[in-house]
Amino acid sequence: MNENKMMRQMGAIFSAFMVFFYLGIGIYLIFFFDTSLTTLEKPVLVIFGSVCIFYGLYRAYATYVNIVNLFFKPDDDE
Repeated sequence: MNENKMMRQMGAIFSAFMVFFYLGIGIYLIFFFDTSLTTLEKPVLVIFGSVCIFYGLYRAYATYVNIVNLFFKPDDDE
């Protein structure tokens, strides 16, 4: 395995962790964040949380496609 493919695989795994981060932040902001701790109103937190969730879902799809191509498809450079 060449180093370039190994680095892309490590990037794909990191991207999978970031999917959970964005989804977690979005869910936390919408459902669990205490609004008495900030000057932001609840609608602003819901909008930002929704954006995080939608971006996390987009990133999950892109990461899935990337992982399938990197880990489960044969190498063409042989």
